[in-house]
Amino acid sequence: MAVTQQRRGRRIMMTPEERDAFLRTRRTCRVATVGPDGAPHVGALWYCWDGTALWLYSVTRSRRWAQLRRDPRIAVVVDDGVEYGELRGVELSGQVEFVGEAPRTGEPCSELDAPEREFAAKYFGMEEMPHDGRHAWLRLIPEAVVSWDFRKLGGGGQ
Repeated sequence: MAVTQQRRGRRIMMTPEERDAFLRTRRTCRVATVGPDGAPHVGALWYCWDGTALWLYSVTRSRRWAQLRRDPRIAVVVDDGVEYGELRGVELSGQVEFVGEAPRTGEPCSELDAPEREFAAKYFGMEEMPHDGRHAWLRLIPEAVVSWDFRKLGGGGQ
């Protein structure tokens, strides 16, 4: 995973530990895909982060899924904050991989054991993943990561 250095961003970049903690505690990300005409499409998704990969649980009959089947390039933003001095976030980009059957019905897939346990606990308060036959898994092992935490600037002003 390449961590991209922002020109002025070294002061506000998250450390790897800060980034991992942030990604593990946030609940919603915004996912950007590319349509056949090159137009971007952005939508919100739930996800889990394992320290190496971002696991996205998407409806298989969605525009996003169809676009990723044609072109697996993706950019994902997870952010937080209201006031300028509170803004923080992470952008991850690369190409997704489709993991497991689509749609997911619960067929054994060892690659999904850990993300499904984490996802089920995080979003449903359950030990096992409830499969609805509509969603399936996308894995993003980021090729580039950019992060920011404006709280590191102090003062909170622009």
